[in-house]
Amino acid sequence: MDIYLKLFEIIFPVFFVIGIGYYIGKKNVNFDTNFITNFAGNIGSPGMIFYIITTTGVTFDIFIEYFIYALVLITAFTIVGIFSLLILKKDFLRELPPLILPNTGNMGIPICLFAYGTQGLGIASAITSVVILLHFTLNIFLAKKSFSFEVVLKSPSAYAVIISILYLYLNLEVPKFIENTTFLITYATIFLILMSLGVALTKLKIFSLKTSLFLSFARVIVGPIIGFIIIDTFDLKGYAAGVLLIQCSMPSAVLTYLVASMYSPKKIVDSIASTIVTSTMMSFVTVPIVVFFALKYFN
Repeated sequence: MDIYLKLFEIIFPVFFVIGIGYYIGKKNVNFDTNFITNFAGNIGSPGMIFYIITTTGVTFDIFIEYFIYALVLITAFTIVGIFSLLILKKDFLRELPPLILPNTGNMGIPICLFAYGTQGLGIASAITSVVILLHFTLNIFLAKKSFSFEVVLKSPSAYAVIISILYLYLNLEVPKFIENTTFLITYATIFLILMSLGVALTKLKIFSLKTSLFLSFARVIVGPIIGFIIIDTFDLKGYAAGVLLIQCSMPSAVLTYLVASMYSPKKIVDSIASTIVTSTMMSFVTVPIVVFFALKYFN
């Protein structure tokens, strides 16, 4: 298949659903996405984690391998993020989450699925598991500037990862009714969150374009560069390398804004909102380029 046609088939569905959300947000300025946020946090994300880990054919060893790679990536993102925020004399704790937590779940997963099929989805699940876990733990700790083990204990996603890894380790077969249920939850969650991203783009504002561009550059440009370095360092090949590269290219996740709005001062929230909007807009250009290179060199 022509690589440009393949690229269009991968990117169009994702951007189209975001466009639906943008249209809805413009038509109804009072459209409330709180239901989507609560659903994603308590049901959608745990269900998606379980489904994509246990039903896509990924082995325990491969999952753990890419889980570790994801931790290495997040560490690299953190170093770049702290350095970028210190240059701008920003709060390098509270404003760090949008730089280290890309939208690997609801934007990255469907792109990886369309690019590499279910085998790509398995690798994407390992990377996304780390990011989702950090959303509901580290993200909250940074926003509050305080550690609370209670946050971990109350995170449904943390339990979903543990249960899913146990299923892989023990090589257990998932009952069909659970597989079918989590299948529906997974794709409903992806659609709803992509749509809510479109809605968010109509509500979130850019408060400092210069600062937002600088931080967004650190997320959607430096991110794939770090991905290339990891791929070269660990000599990764094929679709697994392509998935890792694509996941590194995702813009900042909207969930970092939602958490910040609960725990951080308005000035911090506004700055995070600016980074999310700018990085997402930039990703409409950068993500297709990264996916093109992934398809061309990692198949």
